[in-house]
Amino acid sequence: MDGSVRTASDDGLQSYNRGNESSLVSALKTLLFFTIMMVTLPIGLYFATKAYLFEGSMKISGVVYVAWNEGTTPKGKGKHD
Repeated sequence: MDGSVRTASDDGLQSYNRGNESSLVSALKTLLFFTIMMVTLPIGLYFATKAYLFEGSMKISGVVYVAWNEGTTPKGKGKHD
């Protein structure tokens, strides 16, 4: 024997702490996963719909938006003759 005295309450406390650590790690993994998804998913969906839906199947590019707004001029700007 090494002279140390272990009680049942010490074993329970250690297993309780291990349970908290594993749940903390699990919560942090979940938080990290959803944080990454919140950043990458919207950006990825934007470029995917732009490339495959609008430019791929509908043959619409960003030039259409620029051409649409080119004819409208803001009122009050420019020289009035």
